[in-house]
Amino acid sequence: MAQSYIKAADLPQVIPVFPLPGAILLPRGQLPLNIFEPRYLNMIDDAMAGDRIIGMIQPSGGPSGLPRLSPIGCAGRITAFAETSDGRYLITLTGCARFRIKAELPSQTPYRQVRAEFAPFESDLTAPRSQDEGLDREGLFDALRAYLETRGLDLDWDTAEGAPPEALVNSLSMALPFEPAEKQALLEAPDLDARAAVLTALMRIDAADVSDGDAPGMQ
Repeated sequence: MAQSYIKAADLPQVIPVFPLPGAILLPRGQLPLNIFEPRYLNMIDDAMAGDRIIGMIQPSGGPSGLPRLSPIGCAGRITAFAETSDGRYLITLTGCARFRIKAELPSQTPYRQVRAEFAPFESDLTAPRSQDEGLDREGLFDALRAYLETRGLDLDWDTAEGAPPEALVNSLSMALPFEPAEKQALLEAPDLDARAAVLTALMRIDAADVSDGDAPGMQ
């Protein structure tokens, strides 16, 4: 059954986290994941038996086995689940709200858990606006065309041009292969207009680097 969250207090205070470099989740965005590590299979089992909430967060250095965690991530709810014949889980997380880590809890499970503070991002739970208002869609599309052209890529422009502002900005922010620090900047942008400005700037810089003959700023 679908679950809706109206205010920050509706979300669980303690959540499991999945550290994954270069991957961010944004409110109402959808992130498909292929889960195969035993500790994260265990995490999905526990989440499916509970409130289905998982926090996506990026590592920020430190040892590969136990990296430091970025201070801000985004919680999502498992909205699609399938198990493959070889024991992997194919899931989709739908973004609920961003959170700030208040503390990491002593390990009681194979995966990591944190105490999450959602209150600073309660506005993530409000309905997205339907009009562009402060969004410079023309500037965003100009930067996107240049970015895609330098890589020989294309896009369904009819779909993009008809997309609501949040769906457009957040889907591009999640999908385009920026560096982890750039992804984190998109995640932490205070509102949609700020995120769109960061996204536009990143695409322009990246396109200029590639057209000048430099290596793309991505993996």
